[in-house]
Amino acid sequence: MVLCGIAITGFTVTVVCDIVTRTIGRPWLWLQEVTMTFFIYGVFIGTAAATRRNDHLYLAVLAEAMSGRKRLFFEIFNRAVVFVVALCMVYYGYLNFLDGFRSLRMPSMTPLASLYAAIPLCGILVALFTIEQLVNGWKNGFPEPAGGARP
Repeated sequence: MVLCGIAITGFTVTVVCDIVTRTIGRPWLWLQEVTMTFFIYGVFIGTAAATRRNDHLYLAVLAEAMSGRKRLFFEIFNRAVVFVVALCMVYYGYLNFLDGFRSLRMPSMTPLASLYAAIPLCGILVALFTIEQLVNGWKNGFPEPAGGARP
């Protein structure tokens, strides 16, 4: 969560600096690259943080409306789907990362791979947090819906 906060704060500060420098007629060209980097890393780190906190959108409402073995099945199924998506992010994100060394960002001439690295990083974190949720769910049971009562 701290990294996500740092990225979103950095994004906000760089946007304000970009506006100010353009307004006074002395734009910093590299600032757009920094802004884009903060935004991309903020989004992908935020995705991982939301997964860990179980704040993302998925079939939670369906699973929370159930009890017993049906609920256990849907909780495991939901996390299995998230895990498979995370593995796809790792694999295809890594391929995209490698491909990013062929293209350069202007004006800094840094490879686009510096941006694409956020994708497999996010996939690794999402997979790790999903495994954590599965292990905790098997050991301690999956958490009850907010409010404690089922519909």
